Amino acid sequence: MGDFAEIDEATLVARAKNRDPASFELLVRRYQRRIYTLCLRMLNGASGEAEDVTQDVFVTAWRRLPEIRCNEAFSSWLYKAATNKCLTILQRRKPTAVLDDGRELAETSIEGDPGRAAAGTEAMKALALALQQLPPPQRACWLLREVHGRSYNEIAELLETSPAAVRGRIARARAELAEVMKPWR
Repeated sequence: MGDFAEIDEATLVARAKNRDPASFELLVRRYQRRIYTLCLRMLNGASGEAEDVTQDVFVTAWRRLPEIRCNEAFSSWLYKAATNKCLTILQRRKPTAVLDDGRELAETSIEGDPGRAAAGTEAMKALALALQQLPPPQRACWLLREVHGRSYNEIAELLETSPAAVRGRIARARAELAEVMKPWR
């Protein structure tokens, strides 16, 4: 099938709708890490739950492929399904603090200078803990915008709210995170 990066999403989705497992596998390979990372961060570092949600999202996607009307909307559908599943889990969960060791976020730390890398890792841990303190809807909006690069309109559509509500949630999240991260500036 060649390099899957060269095949556009709409073509892969169209082929997968025709029950081509190789095309669906390429879609999974393209989006699995992104969806897992979103789930991991939304679920406060609970890797087992994040893996379960990620797997469930792709199993559901395979089953519901014929319902996706616009082939280009597949990634949006994945983000929406993952976000909604995570929010449902968080609503059912008793308030607990699951500590994230920061490994996923620390991937962006500065290499080559051990002192700066250690400080960067500590900052990433602080950011992970600060994200855990955000209300789930704010965390979802912030992650979808800042980490996954989704537009305000797309986030509003994913979370079934208005772009103004998304902007407000992101602004509050940014303010809270900026306050917590002051020592790391």
